[in-house]
Amino acid sequence: MALRLGDIAPDFTAETTEGPIKFHEFIGDNWVVLFSHPKDFTPVCTTERGYMARIKPEFDKRGVKILGLSVDPVDSHQKWSQDIKETQGYAPNYPLIADPERKVANLYDMIHPNALDTLTVRSVFVIGPDKKIKLMLTYPASTGRNFDEILRAVDSLQLTAKHSVATPVNWKHGEDCIIVPSVSDDDAKKKFPGGWKALKPYLRIVPQPRS
Repeated sequence: MALRLGDIAPDFTAETTEGPIKFHEFIGDNWVVLFSHPKDFTPVCTTERGYMARIKPEFDKRGVKILGLSVDPVDSHQKWSQDIKETQGYAPNYPLIADPERKVANLYDMIHPNALDTLTVRSVFVIGPDKKIKLMLTYPASTGRNFDEILRAVDSLQLTAKHSVATPVNWKHGEDCIIVPSVSDDDAKKKFPGGWKALKPYLRIVPQPRS
């Protein structure tokens, strides 16, 4: 059965470039971005892994761990990392799962027979500290991902997990938010004492809450 938003992320044990992990223990009290690659030594993946290494400090600031996956073994991952550093300027600084038997890939439905019947597509899962899946994205093998968008989505997920707001189209950290419809005006006065701007009764704009 396919995974859905809100499901508990399946636990697993796996070998990685930074040693063995048990996934739920790896998550701990953190957020996690788990993303897969079709295979090692592929051009688009090389650019992705280098860019993720470059922006990893931004995820670190947000308490987010990064975990990659590819169907090749650890020794292949390590050789590939050298190419990534040489061509992208940044060596991978986060673990990459070795999944030659496709155990994790199948557990997370990362193999889509209509697209690639033996290799993983470009899947992304954002998982919260409660071990639940908060976001899922799937790209074809030919399309590189926008990790700046993943970072933006994490900002939204973390904000809306704490406050009774949603984030509008193209929202970025620090911009105005929307009070969720489930909060009545009376309750909103308590939650947002600074007030809000009501464009419509269901569209109430409020400055981003500060944690």
